[in-house]
Amino acid sequence: MPHFFSNKRLILLMVSIILLVVLVGLTLREREEVTLPEQFMNDSVGAVQSVFQRSAHFVRGLYDNVIDVINVYEENERLKTQMNDYALITSEVEGLRQENASLLEMQELSDRLGDYSSVSALVIERQPDQWTETIGINRGSQHGIESDMAVITVDGLVGRIQHTGMFTSQVQLLSDGERMNRISAKVEIEDENPVHGFIEGWDREEGALRLQKMEAEAEIEEGQSVSTSGLGGLAFPADIPIGEIIDIQMDEYGLTQTALVEPAADYYNMEHVMVLDRNSSALEDFEEEDESEEEEAVELDPEGGTD
Repeated sequence: MPHFFSNKRLILLMVSIILLVVLVGLTLREREEVTLPEQFMNDSVGAVQSVFQRSAHFVRGLYDNVIDVINVYEENERLKTQMNDYALITSEVEGLRQENASLLEMQELSDRLGDYSSVSALVIERQPDQWTETIGINRGSQHGIESDMAVITVDGLVGRIQHTGMFTSQVQLLSDGERMNRISAKVEIEDENPVHGFIEGWDREEGALRLQKMEAEAEIEEGQSVSTSGLGGLAFPADIPIGEIIDIQMDEYGLTQTALVEPAADYYNMEHVMVLDRNSSALEDFEEEDESEEEEAVELDPEGGTD
């Protein structure tokens, strides 16, 4: 019995080999049509390959999409960083450009002042509760700053030195109308002599200076320019712009006129200012020449003297 089963296995093996050889022989021949078994095998294998190929393409596409999303995110973050850096650099460049333009204007103004010496200063202090009253600057007595010196910007007069320290000073603004001393001013009138008055006080509602004590007959109009006269009150240099007339009122007795003057300078946004010396270099040169002439006179008349 066991011998029969072993022979049966051998017979099945031989038959399988023969069938395999026959199939190989049939497939090696050039045929116009394939057999049904071949069709079945091809279709089965093709279906399985199609399923696996589609799955592989789907997984590969999903993986590529994930990689693309990661790359886009990283590139987006990199571009955001570059844009932030660019915005920061642009802001710094614009700030430096404005500061440079301001300093150039200050230099031109200093050149126009001619006989008056000036000291450039940086605004370093401003208290919220005194925003329109005082500012602090980084120049003091060691830089030649003294009380009551005029303080200006490229646009015009802003105030005076209130008190000084060794290296810093406090500036009282014109908008501090309650404590600011009167300033002699003039209104420029075309083809006529200027009209003089005094800057006294600050109108908070209009945000304007009050120009008072102008004669009633003076032909004052809105839009006319107001500048320092260099006379009386605080001894400021002449022709420093103060502002422009925006309103005119007659006093209750009809004797004088009062005008509201819109400041030429911006009292709220200041970074650089200039402090003007009250004594001109021309006056110092004149005094030196006068002293030298007296010395020459003494040398020429050594025996001269008083009786």
